[in-house]
Amino acid sequence: MREKELRLALVCYGGISLAVYMHGITKEIWHLARASRGLHDGDPPPTGSAAVYRTLLEEIAEQGGWRIRILPDIIAGASAGGINGIFLGQAIATGQSLDPLTDLWLTAADVEALIDSAAAPASRFSKVWALPLAWMAAGRSADSVEALDDTTREEVRAKLSHFVRSRWFEPPFGGTIFTGLLLDAFDAMAAAPRGPRLLPAGQPLDLYVTVTDFTGHPERLQLHSPAEVVETEHRIVIDFSDGGEQVHTLAPAAELAFAARATSSFPGAFPPFSAGEMDRVLEMRGSRWPTRRAFLRRVLPRHHAANAADRAVLIDGSVLANAPFRPAIDALKQRPARREVDRRFVYIDPSPGTKFRLGGSGAEPGFLQTILGAISELPRQQPIRDNLEAIAARSERIDRMQGIVAAIRGEVEAEVEQLFGRTFFLDRPTPARLAAWRQRAHAGAVAKSGFGFAAYAHLKRAGVLDHLAAMAAEAAGDTGAPRRARIRGALAAALDERLADDDTAIVDFLRSFDLGFRIRRLRLLARRLAEVEADPPDPAITAMRRAIYETLAAHLDRQRGTAHPALRPAVRSWRGEAEPLLGALATALDCRRLDDETDARLAEALAALPREPRRTLLLSYLGFPYFDVATLPLLQGEGLDEFDPVKVDRISPDDAVAIRPGGAEATLKGIQFNSFGAFFSRAYRENDYLWGRLHGAERMIDITVSSLPPTIRMRPGRVAAIKRAAFLAILDEEEPRLTAIAALIASLRREIG
Repeated sequence: MREKELRLALVCYGGISLAVYMHGITKEIWHLARASRGLHDGDPPPTGSAAVYRTLLEEIAEQGGWRIRILPDIIAGASAGGINGIFLGQAIATGQSLDPLTDLWLTAADVEALIDSAAAPASRFSKVWALPLAWMAAGRSADSVEALDDTTREEVRAKLSHFVRSRWFEPPFGGTIFTGLLLDAFDAMAAAPRGPRLLPAGQPLDLYVTVTDFTGHPERLQLHSPAEVVETEHRIVIDFSDGGEQVHTLAPAAELAFAARATSSFPGAFPPFSAGEMDRVLEMRGSRWPTRRAFLRRVLPRHHAANAADRAVLIDGSVLANAPFRPAIDALKQRPARREVDRRFVYIDPSPGTKFRLGGSGAEPGFLQTILGAISELPRQQPIRDNLEAIAARSERIDRMQGIVAAIRGEVEAEVEQLFGRTFFLDRPTPARLAAWRQRAHAGAVAKSGFGFAAYAHLKRAGVLDHLAAMAAEAAGDTGAPRRARIRGALAAALDERLADDDTAIVDFLRSFDLGFRIRRLRLLARRLAEVEADPPDPAITAMRRAIYETLAAHLDRQRGTAHPALRPAVRSWRGEAEPLLGALATALDCRRLDDETDARLAEALAALPREPRRTLLLSYLGFPYFDVATLPLLQGEGLDEFDPVKVDRISPDDAVAIRPGGAEATLKGIQFNSFGAFFSRAYRENDYLWGRLHGAERMIDITVSSLPPTIRMRPGRVAAIKRAAFLAILDEEEPRLTAIAALIASLRREIG
């Protein structure tokens, strides 16, 4: 049985009240991850849509011969997407349930619950003239409300009137109210029954939330002339990680709520957020926040250094980064590996193509529309082409590298055979022999590479210094660029001093610190094994794969600064002397012992292989120095942690058409009133939540099936049948709860058939 991990990097867009729709989507991603984990661990079958997902995964294993595990391990979100990303990350990391959130979304995400009591209208006549303005701003007219059914029409009309008659030139929604609701949500998740963590041990869950610093903070840039300039930076990314371990909570509830409140502080609707608001809410609740100082120092380092973290003014993350691909792309570095990986970027866009329509169609934009578009709508709706091009460029480099490896494989294997002789492969691998063979092969590659090796060695040196500086800074808890630069400069100077005394010191340096070379070699070996693996695989091949990936996991774990707690005091007490720091780093990495363990494990697995696959893998393993000289410059010195091209998928109303085509206009209510629509009606929220689950189920089934190799297909009509089963399971589960949309549920049952 072949194994594969379908790893999902989720990018969640902003969408104001469409947060309810995204809650439905993230709930299905959570159910799929639960079903996958339960199948892998042999748990009893689940219920609802999770049971359908488990059936799908079982059929893929039985009929296609592939055991696929679904791992949503990277989440990046902004605004409404940031809130849902935080909740999903908490559920994945801790095993908590998303179910308690549904009732909170349906009841608390209402204009009457969110509106600030101080902003409520003084009388029913105050600002009544502003009602048409709200419709105009939404690109709607009174006819939109009149077209609703009687109950919903009166609810929307009353709440919209209340909303627009609230305090003039002040945000209508209460910040402290919203913060309290977020804390309530985390409390509800914590109080509900929980299961195990949804990712395997050692696989980190990394969460990123964008926030906009309204006043900005200084960032220094190095130039030629002048030597340094200072610019104002407004973008902030708040990150959380569980480090690949089972945790009680991804972070204290106050910190998760801080990030959720800050990223969703939509301008004009909510007041800006600050740490002081969180302090007031916690005081009212009688709660403590013991990690407050450390958290603010981490997420607001410039403000903290200026003793101004309490006064930082934070607004909606989607103002400058509505589609936060960049932190998710950066998170691909240093991912662990246990088996083959199919990496997907899945972005959730609740209203693709929806435009700001204040001026009507075809008309020249007016004064107000131009201002509003320039300061709010246009930055939020910038296309993601740059992000997709960055992902495509990365995938292109991987494809090119694989092509180079394939093209020179014959020549490299001939060099290795000439170096060792054909009878060499008759020897049984032992740890001592494997170590000696590695050193001999490396010397052969150096001799054959000529002048090119000097440039290659400099590139490796630079990469190792970069990694050591980043690792030390991470261990100390300060990953800012200035600290990394100081550490790197000191380490580079110390290495230069060593080389001045002994020009062979670079060899000892790389043997002690070049973890990247070792990781790239193991990844090449894993890929070569996948290329020669038969179906069904030989048990010895399966054992070889396990040895490679478990050894690789040990190497990847060493890369993380957080994996070396003993290193923290050495870095924090560092005052500029590089040699003691190099000694501490060498002790932490302990590459020599890691080499011994690797040789022992691989030698045992290689010795058990039949002769031909053993020969093939040894040629690749020992030939790696030749391959690395050719490919490392192409990879810009950094290597690639996930060795396959990245695919991009989208989840949106436009992409889920199995039940009803027409996109958001045909399915969602929250797009009304400039995406504030779901705040005005529980029926609207029930509608959008249900469609979110249905669309999420359809697209996650599509994405899961697409991970199969091109040569494997499910039986005709089977995918459609699985989707239908998932749709009906969702309707059966939600019908008792969603009492305001009984007519929609009846209609959906007819449409599904």
